[in-house]
Amino acid sequence: MAEGAAPVTMSDVARLAGVSTATVSRVVNERYGVSPSTIAQVRSAIELLGYESSLVATSLRRSRTNVLGLVTHSFQSYTAEVLKGVMDALTQSGFDLIIYANSDLYGTYSEGWEQRHLARLAGTLTDGCIVVTPSGEVRSGAPVVVIDPARDSTVPSVTADNLAGATVVVEHLLNLGHRRIGFIAGRSSLAAAWSREEGYRKALAAAGVPVDPGLIARGDFNPESAAPLARELLDRADRPTAIFTANDGMALKVLEVAKDLGLRVPGDLSVVGFDNIPESALVEPGLTTVDQSMYRLGYEAARMLKSLVCGDSEGPHQIVLPTRLVVRGSTAEPRNPM
Repeated sequence: MAEGAAPVTMSDVARLAGVSTATVSRVVNERYGVSPSTIAQVRSAIELLGYESSLVATSLRRSRTNVLGLVTHSFQSYTAEVLKGVMDALTQSGFDLIIYANSDLYGTYSEGWEQRHLARLAGTLTDGCIVVTPSGEVRSGAPVVVIDPARDSTVPSVTADNLAGATVVVEHLLNLGHRRIGFIAGRSSLAAAWSREEGYRKALAAAGVPVDPGLIARGDFNPESAAPLARELLDRADRPTAIFTANDGMALKVLEVAKDLGLRVPGDLSVVGFDNIPESALVEPGLTTVDQSMYRLGYEAARMLKSLVCGDSEGPHQIVLPTRLVVRGSTAEPRNPM
């Protein structure tokens, strides 16, 4: 449609197809009583004119919109990989997708952002929503699936085995000879953040290494939050020989801080992240990390949401996906073990 042109209406389609507006309405809304030849004629006119029915109007006329929503606080590499999985799961499913996100990339996680987003989408424009890393429990009259839920959440969810992933990271560092291992935690409201810290503590305890509270810093998954925390850890006289961060974005920031301080990675400091975002393989040295298959998180969440929307209650409503350690160049034996 040319810029400034009036939108195409059902009447325009009816005129071109040589049928009544009521017939066009029946075809658009997939109702009975229209012959196959007339359906083909109307659909041809729709294609030629580029007619699109209003999602709101469609939702008022029938019980489903055949549109799902994805609600996220911001777009990062993590979210982009999740979205790829969601889109693939919806291919040829008959469902479209609306994405709703805040405009600030690493803005403040204002309380209740997910509820405000859901109120705009769920039940009117969409049949259900996927919510990515909400700050708290979500509530909606329409089906909802959460990726990386809040602590103690009971809504349908998909997450990675964060406990196992973090445990394997620390075991890897311990096997290399590290004993002073710093940890920069994630956003405290998320179950994933707590599980990753639990894995850190569990692995140290199993190896008989005391947990030093001074080596644990509180981040929020925001890469910028990791810079002062990393600098504080690395400015210590008894600085850690390795730092494990709760996501890759913070780990990449630790690499920057180490370089600014004149520390070589992995010669002077080993660094490990969590997520396996594409950037983790592109830095020098490559970042050792945990692959939690962000693509599959999105794929499984979309499959679960489709089942809930279609009334299929079979299958689990809490899915935990396996993780795997990806060893790259950012970890090595400590030069001066402590």
